[in-house]
Amino acid sequence: MGILERIADIEAEMKRTQKNKATEYHLGQLKAKLAKLRSQLINAASEGGGKGEGFEVQKSGNSRVVMIGFPSVGKSTLLSKLTTSESVAAAYEFTTLTCVPGVIEYSGAKIQLLDLPGIIEGASQGKGRGKQVIAVARTADCVLMMLDATKGEKQKELLTQELRTCGIRLNSSPPNIYFKEKKGGGVSFNSTVPLTRMDERLVKTILHEYRIHNAEVLFREDCTSDEFIDVVEGNRIYMRCLYCYNKCDLITIEECDRLSRLPDSIVCSSGMDLNFDFLLERIWEYLNLVRIYTKKKGDMPDFREPMIMRKDSTVKDACHALHRSLVQDFKTALVWGTSTKHSPQRVGLSHVLQDEDVIQVIKKAS
Repeated sequence: MGILERIADIEAEMKRTQKNKATEYHLGQLKAKLAKLRSQLINAASEGGGKGEGFEVQKSGNSRVVMIGFPSVGKSTLLSKLTTSESVAAAYEFTTLTCVPGVIEYSGAKIQLLDLPGIIEGASQGKGRGKQVIAVARTADCVLMMLDATKGEKQKELLTQELRTCGIRLNSSPPNIYFKEKKGGGVSFNSTVPLTRMDERLVKTILHEYRIHNAEVLFREDCTSDEFIDVVEGNRIYMRCLYCYNKCDLITIEECDRLSRLPDSIVCSSGMDLNFDFLLERIWEYLNLVRIYTKKKGDMPDFREPMIMRKDSTVKDACHALHRSLVQDFKTALVWGTSTKHSPQRVGLSHVLQDEDVIQVIKKAS
């Protein structure tokens, strides 16, 4: 029996099993088996296959955003409108057959936007080059999920499930669980909060399925068995996702207003160029980027080319971005902006910079 058949059997058994206190350990064991088989499926796909046309493109710019969606939802049209790249758009499905890159220039940053082929239901099992598409999505900083506004939220649920099956968790943070394998001593279980969905027996049942008999487990929050399995697997990707409902010009104003108020959602029309400004603003917000301007002593700040850095970057990170040896010669820095109590303020390497701060680095006397 192949991996896909075993996965189907386990999923069927989980649907048949009633969820109650008596069956939670059996369901936890089935979930662990399912996660193991899905990991084997992903690993087999990455190892197998011979030479062929390259699908992945080189990462460039300050960040990467990938567009994922079903065929004919407007991904190629949006790429052509937001960037200088041309992606073929037509009235039939599967117009895009490979990965098409483009660059968005916004607020001094260069954001790489990838137009991926449309994926279909069952993509996580390899249908329609789905595994290749999702593998590229794992390398992104943010996912722009393109949805057809005329079909409501059904596409969103299907795509989220396909990505979840391949180990991508959207708009969620990693579980606050400490897990470490040991050479001996059995399973050490503890928690700092009351647990309502897990207990020591269920933890040992799941670990036994992975043939882990010696480990240290500490729960710092009330997590589910699925979240604990994610920690044990250790290969999950957590990233932000913006749900973009395209073709908003084809629905009523009431439905458009309802979709726009959903969490992490935005409406637009790539055909009529509607709401592009707000879309770019939301992408910038989800990427968590900040602009840092530099200043030389006695000169005005250079506002033409900012340094694009991650949110919560420090002065030390800025020095590394300017020159790799600058930290060794660092004496102090003057910072103007919202991160300071007064302008300018003398700060050290650990000072956290905020958007549009101005920094002047003072080196040690040689």
